[in-house]
Amino acid sequence: MEGRFFLKTPINLNFRLQILLRDIICRMDENNFRKLVKEALDSLPEEFAEKLNNVIVTVDDFPTPYQLRKSKLPPGILLLGLYEGVPQTKRGVYYSSIPDKITIFKNAIERVAQTEEQIKAQVRQTVIHEIGHHFGLSDEELKKSGK
Repeated sequence: MEGRFFLKTPINLNFRLQILLRDIICRMDENNFRKLVKEALDSLPEEFAEKLNNVIVTVDDFPTPYQLRKSKLPPGILLLGLYEGVPQTKRGVYYSSIPDKITIFKNAIERVAQTEEQIKAQVRQTVIHEIGHHFGLSDEELKKSGK
């Protein structure tokens, strides 16, 4: 039967399991989540906070298809946050541009965290990680530092 797609049982069972697990995922109100991002930014040591330059931090539920492609993550890997811009280490003296953007992805963080405390910890870790990219640190350097 050309042109038809039939679901096989394992996919069907997996789909049912995903529906069941969807209700177990810890969810957080949008405003409370945004407060956690603000708290993470406010908790930065002063020597780092005062050096943040021309960067905005936003919250989205999911990455766009463009952001997923840009991140170069393999399929199935959750993107928790994304830095888009020119790191400070690559800027010249007369650098002028639209602000860099750090996006924190609410639904991805909720999927990896099982409690509100874990969400809070993951938000902080993700914010610090993406700010590290703003300062010019690579993923490898951030992994070495534990951020």
